[in-house]
Amino acid sequence: MYGIVYLVGAGPGDYKLITLKGLECIKKADVIVYDRLANENLLNEAKGGCEFIYVGKASSDHTLTQDEINDVICQKAKEGKVVTRLKGGDPYVFGRGGEEGEYLLERGVKFEVVPGITSAIGGLCYAGIPITHRDYASSFHVITGHLKNEEQELDWKSLAKLNGTLVFLMGVKNLNNICSNLINEGKSKDTPVALINWGTRYNQRVVTGNLENIYDISIKENIKPPSLIVVGDVVNLRDKLNFFEQKDLFGKNILVTRARAQNSKLLEKVMDLGGNPIQFPTIKIEEITPNEELDNQIKNIQDYSYIIFTSQNAVKIFFNRLNELDFDVRKLGNIRIVAIGPATAKDLKKKGIIADIVPPKFVAESIYDELKDLLVKDDKILIPRASEARDYLVDKLDKICYVKEVKIYNTVLGDGNKDKILEMLDSNKLDYITFTSSSTVKNLVKIVGRDNVDKLKKAKLISIGPITSNTVSDFNLEVHKEAKDYTIDGILNTIIEDIKGE
Repeated sequence: MYGIVYLVGAGPGDYKLITLKGLECIKKADVIVYDRLANENLLNEAKGGCEFIYVGKASSDHTLTQDEINDVICQKAKEGKVVTRLKGGDPYVFGRGGEEGEYLLERGVKFEVVPGITSAIGGLCYAGIPITHRDYASSFHVITGHLKNEEQELDWKSLAKLNGTLVFLMGVKNLNNICSNLINEGKSKDTPVALINWGTRYNQRVVTGNLENIYDISIKENIKPPSLIVVGDVVNLRDKLNFFEQKDLFGKNILVTRARAQNSKLLEKVMDLGGNPIQFPTIKIEEITPNEELDNQIKNIQDYSYIIFTSQNAVKIFFNRLNELDFDVRKLGNIRIVAIGPATAKDLKKKGIIADIVPPKFVAESIYDELKDLLVKDDKILIPRASEARDYLVDKLDKICYVKEVKIYNTVLGDGNKDKILEMLDSNKLDYITFTSSSTVKNLVKIVGRDNVDKLKKAKLISIGPITSNTVSDFNLEVHKEAKDYTIDGILNTIIEDIKGE
């Protein structure tokens, strides 16, 4: 039995502009065939084992021809697979989606079309240009800047008479021709024009001018595809309505070194602030299994008066095991719960536990300061944590009462792409590198290699706190700034303040 093909519009670039149905198609796909304009972050939503096939087409540089793309999606569906053909913008707005649908229909393969936000509208929006406005344009017209038959010409006479907004897709190579023809057919040479390069993405660039000078401006500014050409008075609203480029992290490349399983919140926050988060997981969390010691402590948990959670990972692993042993939070009885910081406390709250103690500073030293005057000799403390954790807390508390440390996970070397990062460092394309623990520092150095450590000085190094900062210094690197609050939000606020010069 044949599978099915979903022709999905991925939107103009910002990966969050995908539709709910489009995201659903990505999650259930066995094969994703994606192009150059579809944001690759969307691939992170695919299920395990999904096959990815890149068929990107840049100007005069095609990975596969359209006929070959048609054949790929058809053949994969004939293998009984669910195929998601992920296309930039909308499949039917100069996206060749109609041709792909016809090809599949002729060969008996079922398909569905999932509309997407076309760049002709979304790209303008992020550039601060409304495609219509009661005072400027009551209609809009989306035109291809690149005809199938290059010897043909558009009806320039009719286009020049239109008073609405003209949006040309795939037309940068023909910009001079477009402007000249519109002027020759009667369009005022002073008509405002905008060029939007990589619209809705962190590296969006917009230049403005008029029909007479925009081509020279494009040469000077080196505007390349993919770019939109917008012709009309609505361009004059850009300075007022340009919200996207005013975001705090707009245009900044920020390296995220946390474990892949932990970095989603940081990635999302960076993107929401207009930045480009680059995933480079230097650490990977591996739960220690089987773990008879943890099981025994959970079964006899009533013997303890305190449990200290020093990470979100510890919360996740401990409570998962609690449930697997057929216990729930009632098993914890009257035990007092300590969380190292607000993020860990928040995860505890999701488990139905309100932390009794959250120290003002999110380090082991602060936990000790909070507990030293509360503890008595008869207290017993359980600390489920990483095998590589510092000895400080256990050593200090052990002088007051009984402390049981249970190692529940290992922090191992991550799978960051060394070549990609070195290339970005060599070309000075990395603005900030964030470190959220000493492990992220040590493992980044291991991955890039000791002989490349000095290259890290080309970016600004941001540390989550003093312990991590000390580890950075151990490698003869300089911390550009340390977060005042030892949290992810603290790191982001520190970068924002640095950009603003505060």
